[in-house]
Amino acid sequence: MFKEFKEFAMKGNVLDMAVGIIIGAAFGKIITSLVSDILMPPIGLLTGKVDFGGLFINISGKSYPTLAAAKAANAATINYGVFLDTIINFLIVAFAIFLLVKQINRFKRQPATAEPTTKECPHCAMAIPIPASRCPHCTSELGSAK
Repeated sequence: MFKEFKEFAMKGNVLDMAVGIIIGAAFGKIITSLVSDILMPPIGLLTGKVDFGGLFINISGKSYPTLAAAKAANAATINYGVFLDTIINFLIVAFAIFLLVKQINRFKRQPATAEPTTKECPHCAMAIPIPASRCPHCTSELGSAK
């Protein structure tokens, strides 16, 4: 049983998946930092110095000046600003992955187009092999092979 597990774990697909997960986690941290530390401050300035992470609706009945104060008091809040930050983070990650995949696909070699192996019979419009001199469908003479 250990031998089977070792063979499974050492297959290329499992190792590739593990590497992908580790790199994905690191990439996620980079994007999170990009969003929270680089992109959100200018967006906050453009929207009137609004910190999206601090936006919340207090549903506990008491008033709290900040989300941190409400959390410290264990107040019930709807943290829609954190949700907006998460949506913006997702959109940036999705766009970055789109650009990455687009570049990778651009550098991949395009497969060579295969030479055609059939032609169309001029009498019955059926596909026939190129070297055929008679159509197997309508039995018409095709002349010399093209």
